[in-house]
Amino acid sequence: PSVIPVEEDPTTLLKKYADSSMAVGLRLLSEGKGDAFVSAGSTGALVVGATLLVKRVRGVRRTAIGTLVPNAGNGYLLVDAGANHDCRPEMLLQFALMGSAYMQQVEGVASPRVGLVNIGTEENKGTQLQLDTLPLLQAAPLNFTGNVEARGLPLGEVDVAVTDGFTGNIILKTTEGMGKFFSRELKGMIKSFPGVLGGLFLAGKLKALRKKADSNEAGGAPLLGLRKPVIKAHGSSNAKAIKNAIRQAKLYSETGVIDDIRA
Repeated sequence: PSVIPVEEDPTTLLKKYADSSMAVGLRLLSEGKGDAFVSAGSTGALVVGATLLVKRVRGVRRTAIGTLVPNAGNGYLLVDAGANHDCRPEMLLQFALMGSAYMQQVEGVASPRVGLVNIGTEENKGTQLQLDTLPLLQAAPLNFTGNVEARGLPLGEVDVAVTDGFTGNIILKTTEGMGKFFSRELKGMIKSFPGVLGGLFLAGKLKALRKKADSNEAGGAPLLGLRKPVIKAHGSSNAKAIKNAIRQAKLYSETGVIDDIRA
């Protein structure tokens, strides 16, 4: 089968690249010949293809990418992480409901704390999107904790961070970049003689920290709002990441998260 390039227009997936592994896999999933689908290919093509072939749960306005991001706690779900650049308040409300259901069912968080990403915690902060979304989240059946600033995300202040896909993708990419920066700096420090001595005493803690901050441990990002489980793995995924994405897809298909979203 052919492969759709990441720079290609995503809408060509079902026409020009109809025989690609992504299109074939999504078609098989929609026909009931699979329980879940995992891909490390083009994000745009996967979102478009899954929306058209697998289709959204009835009532869901947009498919959203939920990315599990490491933090001081057990990680938080960033939704939307890049599928929808222009959002309306009711879409962010649905992102919050879907993200909360996912964290509860798949990640085992009893009562996920949901926060609306904003430039301040005060209720009068933000653009019109945040101002109009806030009362919807306050009235929703959620453990909504209010606005959350970006600096609170790595500190573990929420379990679900709700935002538009443009902002979410910037948060995600900045987090990835800072993680690589600190990793390189730490490696440079350990290579020195004092660092080697210190590293011997901290070996266990450094190993645990490395595992906690390793995005490959999460596996991939669920496409929330679809009728069947679809997982987007990172384009640079190694064997461990693909294995964990498959594990994640298995959990997603075995839990009742899609039924919760439908309800």
